[in-house]
Amino acid sequence: MKRILLIIVCLSVFTLSAQAQIQKFTGPKFGVTMVQAGSLASILRKDVGMFTDEVRKEWTGSTGKYGSFMFQYGWQWESRFADGGNVTGIVEWIALVGGMERGMFLPSVSSMVGMRSDKGVEFSIGPNLSLGGLAMEIGMGYNFTFGKLNVPVNILYVPSFNKTYYHDAEYKWVNEYDEDGNLNQEEREISPEYSVTHPTGARVSVMLGFNISK
Repeated sequence: MKRILLIIVCLSVFTLSAQAQIQKFTGPKFGVTMVQAGSLASILRKDVGMFTDEVRKEWTGSTGKYGSFMFQYGWQWESRFADGGNVTGIVEWIALVGGMERGMFLPSVSSMVGMRSDKGVEFSIGPNLSLGGLAMEIGMGYNFTFGKLNVPVNILYVPSFNKTYYHDAEYKWVNEYDEDGNLNQEEREISPEYSVTHPTGARVSVMLGFNISK
């Protein structure tokens, strides 16, 4: 399904590029993201480590039970495809870094394709790639215009999906002496191989940007 959506996004960009006049805009983008209870929220709350085996284990205590939030900052590249009508096609690339207020570096990249009316109302959809994996992102918002300055305000939604974590078996060499005092070494399994599945947690972001034509 994700591959089909990616193909549709690519074909839409090609079609719009071939038939419309292109305008390019770029500028900073920042906002806050609310995160539903799941693996990302547990990392943000520091219930588990980001790159440790803790996130693979079963939820215990508060882990996986509560949501969280993070601030995000990044940059947006926008292309507009206009043919003189009342609707403009838009393609956006958005690179963000979140969690810096918590001393974390959580990058994400989105590629959005959508439409914007002459009134400024817009809707877009596209893939989002983050440390949690690949997911689809849906956005809607309004673009305020002040002369050559554009100020888009967007609400972005990334649904939760289940992510499976795999843990390899762990072994340890054990030294034992027999009745005759001979040393025997044996490799024993101290942790079996297993896998657990946790939800990543849905994300809702409120973003503000400032774009000026290139």
